Amino acid sequence: MPRPPRPGGVLEVSVNRRMLWIGPAAFPLNNLTRVEATKLKPDRGATFLRSLKWLAFTAVAYVVVMAATENEAEAAESANPVFVVFLVGLIGYFVKELVEPAKPILAVETAGGSLAVVTLPSVEELRTIAGQIVHAINHPEAEFTAYVNELNNYNGPVFHQNGAQNTGIRL
Repeated sequence: MPRPPRPGGVLEVSVNRRMLWIGPAAFPLNNLTRVEATKLKPDRGATFLRSLKWLAFTAVAYVVVMAATENEAEAAESANPVFVVFLVGLIGYFVKELVEPAKPILAVETAGGSLAVVTLPSVEELRTIAGQIVHAINHPEAEFTAYVNELNNYNGPVFHQNGAQNTGIRL
């Protein structure tokens, strides 16, 4: 069994004795159905809708606070800077998410529908690792070791999925 994850979000990917190890997760090579190195594009539509939802929530909260403090002009004036700071922070956060570039990923899927996804800075490096995995599938004597980064996304560092159900996070 490979060593546990190294500090700094680095995982070991290796093929040893016809098993693909991604960190502590093991996949039999004869059970792999897909090995793909590609770029994962962020869902900008969902991000945009989420930002509209939060902006609407902020507007409603502002109107409620202003209605509650209608008679107190000083309280209304003190609430304005809080909402402006919150609004600027919210807009900055969502602009950052909207301009986030596509992330190179290596996706490994099994016949049972399980999915493991990891990343590196370059798609070419991931294609090399994918090629080594495919080579190991066709050549039983082949073994190799490579290092990848944990995928930081909404589902956690390394995303394991079985069909449409998230089966957990493994480091």
